[in-house]
Amino acid sequence: MPYYLYRIMPLGVLHKLDQFDRFAEASARAKALRAADAPGTPGRVKVMFAENELQAEDLLGQVREAGPAGDD
Repeated sequence: MPYYLYRIMPLGVLHKLDQFDRFAEASARAKALRAADAPGTPGRVKVMFAENELQAEDLLGQVREAGPAGDD
């Protein structure tokens, strides 16, 4: 399954930036994009592992619940 690289803009608008077969490549590209962003640049860069582009966008749009609070 591929790794998809997205910029998540305000209001949840997704912009696909790239697609990679290996996590190391996707992670390196995401880190480079984050480092190159000027302060105040809207949106976040995220890497998503999914079967296809549609599933990646669905996963990025889901609200995740916080983990359990307490001592670890």
